[in-house]
Amino acid sequence: MRTDTAAPRQLGSHVILVAAAIVVIVPVLWVVAAGFRTQISLLTGAFFFTPVLTSFIEVLFSKTSDFLVNYRNSLIVGLTSTALCLVVATLAAWSLHRMRWPGWVVHSFLAWALLFHMIPPIALAGAWFTMARAVGLDNTFTALILAHTVLNLPMALWLMGVFVREVPRELEEAAAIDGASTPLLLWRIVLPIIAPGLAATGVLTFVFSWNEFAVALNLTMKQTATVPVAIAKFAQDFEILYTQMAASAALSILPALILLLIGQRYIVKGLTQGAVK
Repeated sequence: MRTDTAAPRQLGSHVILVAAAIVVIVPVLWVVAAGFRTQISLLTGAFFFTPVLTSFIEVLFSKTSDFLVNYRNSLIVGLTSTALCLVVATLAAWSLHRMRWPGWVVHSFLAWALLFHMIPPIALAGAWFTMARAVGLDNTFTALILAHTVLNLPMALWLMGVFVREVPRELEEAAAIDGASTPLLLWRIVLPIIAPGLAATGVLTFVFSWNEFAVALNLTMKQTATVPVAIAKFAQDFEILYTQMAASAALSILPALILLLIGQRYIVKGLTQGAVK
């Protein structure tokens, strides 16, 4: 009797998952396909079309296009802010969950981080622009890296807190008894254990930084603009370059996709580590 009821439930779950996958994947495929169209083919809505590389060539190699520079800018900002988030979040999580802080301090700090994460980035962009200009950091990578670090740090802190709590205290106590200093304890004991968590947090942080638009639009100009800002600029005053915008969007998917393919094993292990233990 249980077998008869389990099969329909399993089939229903698969149907829901397939439907959800279609909802997510179809728009992405449409955008990628639009990058291989001509402007006329896209605007007329022709279902069948002959793929061309014109839009990708214009985006990558045109003398009027700065997309490769924008790509480099996004990589610099994304990788640097992700590294800063991982370092600060790991140290902060270890301090909160391993050092003898009063309980109200830990809960207040985590609650404030959660509340700050709920603030829309656009609400902070104006103040950050004024502060950056006041100290001479306007239109610099430094200002945008610091802004992205602040934006993504609450999420990284909460995630790393979960992984740090899973480290057995007995290992830390044994290392301390053997005379290991705090930096050595973190490097030799804690970091190898939470490596999957670092991978999962790093990928999520990088993706959020790579896709961030509102703050990047306010803190950058032509020389330091990131990929989302560059894509938005294809919507011009008298013309919207749909196919070039689609080609740019398709190219912007590559870094996150490569990271997910390379580190998917560690990401899944990191995201399920707490549940497994």
